[in-house]
Amino acid sequence: MQRLRKLPLQSLIRQNLRAVKKLYPHVTEMQLCVLRGLSCQFHIFVLNGDLIMLDGKWYVTHSGLLGIAQRRHCWGITAELVDAASDPAHGRWVFRATVRKSEAKNFVAYGDADPTNISPLVHGAEMRVAETRAVNRALRKAYGIGICSVEELACSAGSTGPARESKKLPPRPANGNYGVPKVRDRLCQLIRQYQLDPTLVKAYATHFCGTKTLREATREQVESFVSHLADWAERDRNALLCQLNSYLPTKEGAA
Repeated sequence: MQRLRKLPLQSLIRQNLRAVKKLYPHVTEMQLCVLRGLSCQFHIFVLNGDLIMLDGKWYVTHSGLLGIAQRRHCWGITAELVDAASDPAHGRWVFRATVRKSEAKNFVAYGDADPTNISPLVHGAEMRVAETRAVNRALRKAYGIGICSVEELACSAGSTGPARESKKLPPRPANGNYGVPKVRDRLCQLIRQYQLDPTLVKAYATHFCGTKTLREATREQVESFVSHLADWAERDRNALLCQLNSYLPTKEGAA
């Protein structure tokens, strides 16, 4: 697979525009204009999972933000639990993240998560979601990224609200254990339900998580991908299939 990160800027923009027109056939010229600007400023790549569109709006992803930080030679990222604002008994967690652009430039942001503001697919992982949200906000502040990250959304991407969640998850038991199946089991269930190609899903997941192999991804990254995949498959399976097909191996000598 080609090293997409090293594409020349104009080639990157062309590939982003081509991919978006296939993934989102009703994309507007204004949305494409925003895409061009983001591509130029941050060198993001749509097929890497750096950027997605939901309800007509662009959202950057956690892997996309980490890629920007790496290309801008970020000095470091730290995250710490805010005990005073957290309530583990009720699944509420708050984190404080710091992004160091240089020795003298630090950017701080907070992120929170609880069962009411995350996707049902990642219930039980509120602590990790809160940490990711804090890091995402700090990265966006540090590098002047005006669009929100998909992980910061109050519920699963594309969700329509509590009524939809109630169909996927039973009421929370007193002990706080939802009995949510393993991440791998949920992913396999999605592949079977929507008849997806497992090899292409794995390739997409690797790019989405920003790792060389899927085994190197953290549990929180994989959970975020599974949530993203489930919502996209339910909302627009054809667009998802188009995205997955972009990971088909290129035949030798093909144009």
